[in-house]
Amino acid sequence: MKTNLLLKRLFVAFLFLAVSTVTWAYNFEIGGIYYNINENGTSVTVTTGLSKYTGSVNIPSSVQYNDVTYSVTAIGTRAFYECTDLTSVTIPNSVKSIAWQAFMKCTNLNSVNIPEGITTITERLFESCVSLSSITIPETVTTIEQYAFNGCDGLTSIVIPDAVVTVANNAFYYCTGLTSVTIPNSVTSIGGNAFYGCI
Repeated sequence: MKTNLLLKRLFVAFLFLAVSTVTWAYNFEIGGIYYNINENGTSVTVTTGLSKYTGSVNIPSSVQYNDVTYSVTAIGTRAFYECTDLTSVTIPNSVKSIAWQAFMKCTNLNSVNIPEGITTITERLFESCVSLSSITIPETVTTIEQYAFNGCDGLTSIVIPDAVVTVANNAFYYCTGLTSVTIPNSVTSIGGNAFYGCI
């Protein structure tokens, strides 16, 4: 009985330690930006790190680390998640993909450029970015996924580019400040509740 009780206590202590320990998965940091080296060994993805991003962040198109020059080609999942003191992000054209929730809950983010070459505005990408007042969606985008702009209260107008075919469910859910939307003839599908709560 005592052995079982001791084992249970050890298990609970181990579980608590595992939950309370945070592991940061990044390969290197340069200029306050954290990177993971991609499988191809020649490019990197912007990721999260020890400190949250603040102020204006200017992502370079390439970085040098250990005498190797890497092209910056992606922004990873939740890279800027809940960076509440982040105000603007400049993304180079070398970036070809931005993963889901990358900027979710960046409540003071007011300016971000989406570079040419991005084809998908991913799920919950800008969810709860309440200070985001304007955004330009590039002509290369073909899909706007669900909840992409959920709760972006500051958005007043959206121009959906000619290449977009699909606007998913809840894409602009509760964008309460939205007064103008331009939808091109290329759009063949608008999901349920895409503009729900846009009062």
